[in-house]
Amino acid sequence: MVPFAGWSLPLHYGQGHLQSHLHTRRHCSLFDVSHMLQTLVYGRDRIRFMESLVVGDIAELKPGQGTLTLLTNEKGGITDDLIVTNTSEDHLYVVSNAACADKDLAILRDRAAQLQATGRDVHLEVSDNALLALQGSPSMARVLQAGLSDDLAKLSFMNSISTTVFGVPGCRVTRCGYTGEDGVEISVPAARAVELAEQLLGVPDVWLAGLAARDSLRLEAGLCLYGNDIDETVTPAEAGLMWTLGKRRRVAMDFPGAAVIMAQVKEKPRRRRVGLTSGLALFTSPYPHIPGTVTSGCPSPCLGKNIAMGYVEAAHSRAGTELTVEVRKKQHPAVITKMPFVPTQYYMAK
Repeated sequence: MVPFAGWSLPLHYGQGHLQSHLHTRRHCSLFDVSHMLQTLVYGRDRIRFMESLVVGDIAELKPGQGTLTLLTNEKGGITDDLIVTNTSEDHLYVVSNAACADKDLAILRDRAAQLQATGRDVHLEVSDNALLALQGSPSMARVLQAGLSDDLAKLSFMNSISTTVFGVPGCRVTRCGYTGEDGVEISVPAARAVELAEQLLGVPDVWLAGLAARDSLRLEAGLCLYGNDIDETVTPAEAGLMWTLGKRRRVAMDFPGAAVIMAQVKEKPRRRRVGLTSGLALFTSPYPHIPGTVTSGCPSPCLGKNIAMGYVEAAHSRAGTELTVEVRKKQHPAVITKMPFVPTQYYMAK
């Protein structure tokens, strides 16, 4: 067990990190991610409220559809990355990082109060549900379908339904995750979370997995870890996350930091987030986000080589570029590599 964002969380279980990582890729694993902040946004002006804070086009989301988006500040920096879902039950469902929970909630509540003062209809509810992530191709779909009356084959990546899971009502199943595999996150009433977890773990294909596997899996998938790869000093353009900006939002420029971000798009950012491979394990620099620093790194269990991501000057960011990285005051060769390092398995319904 290790401390993380004020929680005590499992680094790994009995199988160990390497076995757990590979099992997720080959079968499926269950992650307890209940430390994440879950917020429900109600009211006629909930979309206007959300779009005043994030860069995504929330208005275009169909019922049950979600998107990864960014909470930005006035300097264009990323305050957090979060998933916003437009549910079929007349509210938005927002999942935020645990390390950002306090500041995110303060921002959400402050903005809600501002809009309420002008007569807008919006209010927040913090969910006390647990959150379980079942991740892994191809086993996840088979395991979960056995406990669902809904047809999981109709649920595409980044879509969500409210349903009963293995006899537990009031669950929200969202087809997403942090591993690059086909997976779901299940928001479940806290009082029945252990019951549901035990049901899932009753299937031999399902192992428990902890933070170590979660980190190496997301790095192989080229996904950012907030506080390492992105933070309030990094813009979406620098982080390679401009795809999160809705086309309408780019034109309207009505989100925090829009002028800074769109100027970088026009003029090109001076630094970019890139993938790296090396013969030596590259680990996080104590000086993140300075051009030429590693922000995440580990040996890749699937590839059998060392992978990392970090920031380099834009002129040197092309895939295939050879450079050197200083580790313990020694220079070591590295190569800029396209991400994801391991192909993703996200599911799109036919």
